Amino acid sequence: MASEKTLNTKNLATLGADRLAVLLLEMVTGDAAAKRRLRLELASRSGGSDAAAEIRKRLATIAKSRSHVDWRKIKLLAQDLELQRAAIIDHVAPTHPAEAFELLWRLLDMAPSIYARCDDSNGTIGAVFTLALTDLATVADHAALVPSALADRVFQGVCANTHGQFDQLIGLMANPLGRDGLELLRARFEQEPASRMPGIERNRPVNDDNCAFIRQPLSAQPALAAIADALGDVDGYANCFSDSERSRPTIAAAIAERLLNAGRADEAMAALTAAEAQFRKDGHWPDWQRVRINTLDALGRSEEAQAERWATFERSLNAEYLRAHLKRLPDFDDEEAEIVALDLVGAHADFHSALAFLLDWPAHDRAAKLILERQGELDGNLYELLTSAAEALEDRHPLAATLSLRAVIDFSLFHGKHKRFGHAARHLRTCEDLARRIEDFGDRRDHAGYRAHLWRLHGRRNGFWNV
Repeated sequence: MASEKTLNTKNLATLGADRLAVLLLEMVTGDAAAKRRLRLELASRSGGSDAAAEIRKRLATIAKSRSHVDWRKIKLLAQDLELQRAAIIDHVAPTHPAEAFELLWRLLDMAPSIYARCDDSNGTIGAVFTLALTDLATVADHAALVPSALADRVFQGVCANTHGQFDQLIGLMANPLGRDGLELLRARFEQEPASRMPGIERNRPVNDDNCAFIRQPLSAQPALAAIADALGDVDGYANCFSDSERSRPTIAAAIAERLLNAGRADEAMAALTAAEAQFRKDGHWPDWQRVRINTLDALGRSEEAQAERWATFERSLNAEYLRAHLKRLPDFDDEEAEIVALDLVGAHADFHSALAFLLDWPAHDRAAKLILERQGELDGNLYELLTSAAEALEDRHPLAATLSLRAVIDFSLFHGKHKRFGHAARHLRTCEDLARRIEDFGDRRDHAGYRAHLWRLHGRRNGFWNV
């Protein structure tokens, strides 16, 4: 049973409202963020309108600020923005969804000015905007917005999407826009570039009045594609791309997948064929390959699909393709094919890709064998892979686990990776424990010999030896 002194809701309630109010006021003295939180709670008592007014006032204050936010204060700014976002959802949206929509839009609209004042390389601010955008879609479903007016807002948002704050906006707004709103939005993107872009210089300074027009040619194509997707218009999606663009494997795959989902497998294959030359020529296009195999299956060309699955696995060591290939084989044939496949993995030129495959499959006996036979290819800089290998193999294959850890230790010491010395020292202790279960090191140094070897080469690395 919890003590009466334990800090929990029940015990604090016994202090009474008056005493708690006094304590709260004392605690928030000098804490502006806490005071704002209390004001929002007080405003919410009389309904969403008062809370909305408090939030709007705070957003205006943040928007007007021009001071630089350094790394020490960026978390506080993110917390302030998050407080406003949460308050919109908790206190305004339930009773005033249209007002909540406007406030969330205002918050997202502030992104360029906020990013201009701080370095958000760790994504702290961006995370708040991402949540706000998701909230915007949820609130819009309940706000009874006029489709034509919403289409105008979405158009403005897409054109002003300078920092990704309105990414995926069209798809998120598809439901509240409805078919009529989406068609209006499509017409807007189709008409505006032609009627308003001429005469605007590409290097003209950006301001609130001309920003949308300058960005429009860059925004129109993906926007029209997103609208077509929202409408389920496969042909409209395909028509967003020129013939030269359709020869790119990524775009061809996107078009073909939509055609395939619409039951138009022949046309999907034609779309893929338009990009086949580029696929065969120069590179790694996983979507094109995946959609092609699915299309072959849809066309009843299962043997070709199986051959492509195997070839893709053999080339890339992609386990998904091997599993899909084996799943479609008759009983017992799959066991034989798996053995052949794992033999191919063990002989693959890319040692570390092969090791990762065998660990994940899992085929730990083969992974240990790979390490023992190709020890010289271990790259100690790949510490995540090699330490994972050691953990997976230490019970049944202590020597292979030891060699993996030795590679990490050797790399850290030889290259003077001081930040890794603590980990390397821990790995050496693990090697000592593993050595007790290794009966034969073969032509490799035993643990005492390896430790002595490290001392001879790196005896002055005090950051390692003194851990």
